[in-house]
Amino acid sequence: MRKTKEQPILEDVLITDIGAEGKAIARVEGMVVFVPFVVPGDVADIKIIKKKKSYAEGRVVAVKQLSDKRAELQCPHFGTCGGCRWQNLQYAEQLAAKQQQVRDNLERLGHVDCSGMMPICGSKDIFYYRNKLEFTFSTKAWHDLPPSLDAPVEPGALGFHIPTLFDKVLDIEHCALQADLSNQIRNAVRRYALEHEIPYYDIRNHTGCLRNLIIRNTSTGEWMVVVVIAEYYPGWEGLMDYLRDTFPQITSLQYIFNDKMNDSYSDLASVTYAGKDHVEELMEGYDGARALHFTIRPQTFYQTNSHQAQRLYSYVAQFAELSPSDVVYDLYTGTGTIALFLSHLCRRVVGIEYVEDSIVAARENAQLNGIGNTEFFAGDMAQVLTPEFVAQHGQPDVVITDPPRAGMHEKVVAQLLEMQPRKIVYVSCNPATQARDLELLAAKYRVARIQPVDMFPHTQHVENIAELILK
Repeated sequence: MRKTKEQPILEDVLITDIGAEGKAIARVEGMVVFVPFVVPGDVADIKIIKKKKSYAEGRVVAVKQLSDKRAELQCPHFGTCGGCRWQNLQYAEQLAAKQQQVRDNLERLGHVDCSGMMPICGSKDIFYYRNKLEFTFSTKAWHDLPPSLDAPVEPGALGFHIPTLFDKVLDIEHCALQADLSNQIRNAVRRYALEHEIPYYDIRNHTGCLRNLIIRNTSTGEWMVVVVIAEYYPGWEGLMDYLRDTFPQITSLQYIFNDKMNDSYSDLASVTYAGKDHVEELMEGYDGARALHFTIRPQTFYQTNSHQAQRLYSYVAQFAELSPSDVVYDLYTGTGTIALFLSHLCRRVVGIEYVEDSIVAARENAQLNGIGNTEFFAGDMAQVLTPEFVAQHGQPDVVITDPPRAGMHEKVVAQLLEMQPRKIVYVSCNPATQARDLELLAAKYRVARIQPVDMFPHTQHVENIAELILK
């Protein structure tokens, strides 16, 4: 075997900036070094763990001097769990970094004029703001150091995957992202499973009963708990009874059987064990409109920061500047949240989405809210959005598009250029792919207002809205 070259420890390195994937940046002798879990202004000793021609990656050995940009930690798992990499950075600094991230991507990758960029919209709540968390059971618990020979053998973990390690899970005692009942439920599930010897899932051998735990809550005070099992095991129903009897706050208790080789469950049936088969979310309407009700089931997509979702959609409505006679297309409509949010401002909204179940939910939500001027269609966007479809359903005056992280297919961009709506409002969770698409759309559109929105405090993720006006 080829011996790996021992990399050096760089001493007294000043952390200068925020970089990609939530890592911080240091510069040593002209080389960029990416380091997690430190903030600009820190001075630290850094162990190089990977070195390339143009950059290196390192980990902190010791922090010699703390930056005045640091914030007090709320999570006991910070530094091991990779979920909230910016939690030690003051929130104002997080927002500044995200705004700069949007600007850099749009200007460098899309050559976009960002003079119309507005200050980022920060989140009202920066802790306990999520309405959904997914946890994993695993026989492979993560340990920073190998256990000693006389240490008791641990049965596994219930928590989050360690970044880059598919088979290692960090046992989570307290997470500061969802209301505390989530912590109580998760810890109670762990205790019951261990006391009654219900086996955790082994991701390598694909054996064991308990696989995932999904906890959702709504602003209306409803809670959904979904237990995903990989195989039936005597006594697992006792866990469900225990949850039902111990936590009356759970209004929807369900389970999903998943014996596949991956954790995805969007294509699997959920079974209601107790309570309703859904929870209901309430979103404040826009511009005096009444509040909207949304039915949420285990497979339903809904923005995980409920309060910020309303603010995000309000910016979309402002940018769209709709009139009562307008026809609106809502591309990648999901469960129809944006379409329904805008429906009272225009003549008709046509929503298109790839996932059939989401379209079923969108139609159900339209009916639930008594909204009759929406139509929803399922299918691959590049194949559905054709000249024939436009001829049948009407030329759009305004198009709202909210694609997945990969952005829009080139055929979809080409069709938008052919349709020439007077305005496109582009919502993105990935400014890099948004920049790519904006450069293509620049053939006929100019970018006017730009509005970053922080949906996920303490992470590097940011949403961005761009207003495109036909030249």
